[in-house]
Formats: sequence, structure tokens, C-alpha cells
Amino acid sequence: MLQTVIQNVFTVDVMVALVIGTVAGIIIGALPGMGANLATSLLLPITFSMKPVAGLVMLTAVYTSTVYGGSITAVLLHTPGTASSAATAIDGFELTKQGRGMTAVGAATIGSMIGGSVSAIALLLLARPLADVSLKFGPLEFFFVGLFGLTIISSLSAKSPLKGLIAAVVGLLLGVIGLDPDYSTPRFTFGNLYLEDGLTSAAVLMGLFSISQVLVNIEKIAKNQTTIVDDPAKALQGSIWPTKQEMKESVPTIIRSSILGVIIGIIPAAGASIGSWIGYNEAKKRSKRPELFGKGSIEGVFASETANNAVTGGALIPMMALGIPGSGSTAIIMGGFLIHGLNTGYSMFSKTGDYAYSIIVGFLLANILMGVLGLAFAKYAAMLAVVPMSILLPMIICLGSLGAFAIKGRTIDVIVMLCAGTLGYCMRKTGFELSPLVLGLILSEIIENNIRRTMVLAKGNLPKYFFTRPISVFLAVLVLGTVLWPVIQEHVLPKKKKAEDGEEEG
Repeated sequence: MLQTVIQNVFTVDVMVALVIGTVAGIIIGALPGMGANLATSLLLPITFSMKPVAGLVMLTAVYTSTVYGGSITAVLLHTPGTASSAATAIDGFELTKQGRGMTAVGAATIGSMIGGSVSAIALLLLARPLADVSLKFGPLEFFFVGLFGLTIISSLSAKSPLKGLIAAVVGLLLGVIGLDPDYSTPRFTFGNLYLEDGLTSAAVLMGLFSISQVLVNIEKIAKNQTTIVDDPAKALQGSIWPTKQEMKESVPTIIRSSILGVIIGIIPAAGASIGSWIGYNEAKKRSKRPELFGKGSIEGVFASETANNAVTGGALIPMMALGIPGSGSTAIIMGGFLIHGLNTGYSMFSKTGDYAYSIIVGFLLANILMGVLGLAFAKYAAMLAVVPMSILLPMIICLGSLGAFAIKGRTIDVIVMLCAGTLGYCMRKTGFELSPLVLGLILSEIIENNIRRTMVLAKGNLPKYFFTRPISVFLAVLVLGTVLWPVIQEHVLPKKKKAEDGEEEG
């Protein structure tokens, strides 16, 4: 196996894909508002004609590199390139104002490389055991796993749990467009023959993330903003390496943030943003110099950037082992796996283990390369934030349209992409998040097929079948808990707290 993995990874096409994915990720991440979802959706069509290992290594490389790339503009311009770099902007920009912007970028790069590498090792060690556990799962268990992934991302990722659930249901409805798998009856096709084949998920994803972002930026053009950021990149000063004392003080923070990031990444929907803030808050609580946080703490930069990149490998663990994407970006990457004929779950390691481990090793190399390139070229990547939007936006539309058409050579897929982009824009403007919809679209087939199989196995007595499977009962309780917890947080806990406060006053 080891020899096969080495032969798969250390080839010209994989190395080229690794470099392209890493560089593209850093560049797109440095463009405020773009993010990992847009980066992976833009590069997804490029991988169609590539060999599986090369294409999927490129996608995982662009994923982790984009999360890091957002720290560049967060530090230099106080404009996070990605939402996961918002915590980095707090201390990073303060350091830039103190003339230590170069050092802040260095800390962000080193932290991202370490966090991403630790998560890659966790992926290597944990994905296969988790896939083995999945052997004990039947159709009913996989139904509840899919439902759990859907409900947790709906309840945790959206500002409004209700809006999250609505977006998830919309995703499920989009996922069932096409022919009924059992009876071949058209569903939601409205007489359109092209829709009988179902919506092409890659076209929908590119529209939701790429085209909707273009529409958001067109609004900025209407307000006479010609570039994504208002001010040009500030000059970097000083050494890119933190001092020995700063590194020594930050070691516990780096270790803690790496572990926290992996754990948070495994939880569907938590994402790099949550990982970043939790890493930052924990570092502040346990720091020997908490008074520096918010005023220019290198430790604060290490905390947030190590955690958010550690989330990337963690999010890939449930995707590869169980077929449950841990984030919107991993949902897009999962689409890449399926396009290349690689089924996630136990078969990923039992039947195509050489591919699986080759991709994981490629992901580890991507994090190391990201650190090397980041230290060398971060200053120049930041300058892309001032590229005129009149140049940038048409390029995104052209790349997206070519990619959507290239999937099946159908114009309808370009139309689907544009419609999905309009839907994504409307969702953003009305406070709906895109991640629940994406997960609903991806998981709809898993949920539908497994509930159909369960009904057959239950032979008309579903309650009896359900209670004879303890894992299903446990998963059902988790699903119910994720649905009810936001309600408890919003209504029950505040009342309880008020009652306790009243007793204390009395």
C-alpha cells in the first residue's frame, strides 16, 4: 500500500495540481468575500478531465489554502478574506499598525501550516477506524446520520435556526428533482426533459457560491466602489519570523488550537469560523498575558489561524469515512469524489484505499507547501485585493459558465448555475445561509434511498424495526436534540435564568 501511495502522489501531474491548488487557494483566500466555498466550486470543473488523485489533491489543497489566504488581508487591511479569519484581524491589524505586519503574517502562516498538518495526520489516523465503525450501520442508521448532518448544520450554522431548517428543506427539494428512483416518475420537472436527469450538483454549487458573490460585488460597484477593498495593501515591515520568546509562549496555544480545530471540524456545520473563535477565546482565557489580546498579540494570531486550518482536515474525516460533509466546502469536494467514481464511506478505504491514502498524503503536502509559499509570497498575494472588480467579476462569470457547460456539455447547466446564483443572492440578502441548502442537496439522495430501503426491511412494522436497532435510537435522539436545542437556548434557558435571578433578589 505504501509503495502504491508514493507512486500515486509523487508524479508530475499530482505535483503540478498540488502547486496550482495551493497557489490558487492563497490568492482567492486573500480576496475579501470570496472564501473556500467559491474557490472549490471554481476549481471543481477543472478536475473533471484530470486523474482522480491529481484532481482531488488539487481540491483539498485549494480548500486548506483558501482558509489560510484570508488571514493576509485580515492582517494587512483589517478586511478578512474569509469569515474564518475574522478573529485574526483583531490582533493582526493591531500588529500592522505597530509596524509588525510582516511578523503577524508570518505567525498566521506558521500557525496555519501546523494546524493544517496536524489535521491531515488526524485524517490519516481516524478516517479508516471511523469507516470501519460504519460497517455496523444499516440503511436506517445511515438515514439518521444524514438527517443528523442536515439538522446540526441547520441549527448551528445559521443565525436563525428556523431559516437554517428552511434552507435545508429547499436543498432536499432541489435534490429530488428528476425521475423517481423506483418508478421513474418525473418529479418537479414541469415537463422539462433536461430536468428528468436531475440538477447537476456542481452547477448548482458554482451558482450558489460564485455567481451570488458576483451579484453582491455588483452592488458595491453601484455604490462607486471599484475594488473589493477601499485602501491599497499596507507595506509590510520587520521580520516575518516571530521572536524566540513569542514562539515559546505560543507553543501551548498552537497545540491546544490544533486539537480543538480537529474536534470542531469533525462536527458537521461547525466550520472554520467557529473553530477560529473558539481557539482565540480559549487562548485568551489561558494566556499568561491576556491583556495583550485585542491590542496586538502574536499568540492571538497563532490561536485563530491554527484552529481554523485544523478544522479543514477534521471536516474531511466524516466526509471520507461516513459520506457526511463537515462543511460547505467539503460538500463540494465530495461532489468531486463522486464525479471521479469514488464512493465515500467504508468502500473508500476497503476498495479504493490506495486512492484515499494518496489524497490524504497529498493534503498533508499541501499544508506544508502552503506554509512555504505563504512565507515567500504572502505580501504579493495581498496586492490582489485591489484588482478592479470590473476585471475580476467577468472572469468569475466566464470561468463558472465554462465549468458548468463542461460537466455534461449542456446549456441547461449554465442556466441552472445562473438561477442558483440568483437564489443564493436572494438568500444572502434575506439572512439565509447557503450551507444548509448545499448539505440538503448533497444528502438528499442518501436520506431518500436509505429510508426507502428501511421501509422494505421493516416489512410494514417500522416502530418495531426501529427499537431493535440501538444505534438508530441513539442517532434519533441526537437528531431530536439538535432540532430542540436552539429552542431551549432561546426560550427555556433565559426564563430559568430570570427565575434564578428573581430568587436571589428575593
